[in-house]
Amino acid sequence: MNELSQKQYFKVLTIAGSDSGGGAGIQADLKTFSALGCYGMSVITALTAQNTMGVKSIHSVDSNFIKDQLEAVLEDIGTDAVKIGMLHSSEITGTVAKILRKYKVQKIVIDPVMFSKSGDQLLKHEAIESLKEDLFPLADVITPNLPEASSLLGSRILRKEQMQQAAEDLLKLGPKAILIKGGHLSTEKSDDLLLANNFFTWFEQSRIKTVNTHGTGCTLSSAIAAHLAQGHGIEKTVKLAKEYLTNALEIGSHYKIGQGHGPVHHFHHWWEI
Repeated sequence: MNELSQKQYFKVLTIAGSDSGGGAGIQADLKTFSALGCYGMSVITALTAQNTMGVKSIHSVDSNFIKDQLEAVLEDIGTDAVKIGMLHSSEITGTVAKILRKYKVQKIVIDPVMFSKSGDQLLKHEAIESLKEDLFPLADVITPNLPEASSLLGSRILRKEQMQQAAEDLLKLGPKAILIKGGHLSTEKSDDLLLANNFFTWFEQSRIKTVNTHGTGCTLSSAIAAHLAQGHGIEKTVKLAKEYLTNALEIGSHYKIGQGHGPVHHFHHWWEI
């Protein structure tokens, strides 16, 4: 078969930590890419020993090996989009930013992972400034939840009325778009706010009653990267990604795994329920 006539995958790269429990991190990212019709690749930045109850320990990967992983993927396979999750340290953040610039990578989604679902600190304090200075200017969209947005801005964001100003302030850090997730709002709804192309869009969402919420942030940002890779605009991308996550939460709520926060159902479209 002629090489020019062969089919091409939509390729998405995750740069994130590993979750030994399989619900978040690169495991959730690769499941999401596959479920949404993309070919997934990974660069592992940290190893975590965790389960549905919490994080037991974190082993950071050497930045030189992270560089090798990135270059191995980008110089041969390339990628149509990148999702960035847990980076853990400022040295890793700087290394990732340098390589992404070198290879002129486009369509970058950053989920500024700082805390696990159980509240464990996943990003060192000194890495927050590096994240803002080195990586945010490269991003097509960043997807902080309220605690992460509060840490990034140095002010508490607790209410829906504060989210619009927070989005404007985060946009000044360099990304093209901001998606602030409202899952931590103390309201009946869990509304998210997108600021893109100088326009605010609210995505209203009723809360789904479930303990299986581990990896929701990873899954949403990965779904956004997958849809960007397929050529959708940012507003449609977020809409499609949220629909996927909502269904994954809803169907995943019927399952029991572990003793704490279980995962969402990444393959709800494919598995027989």
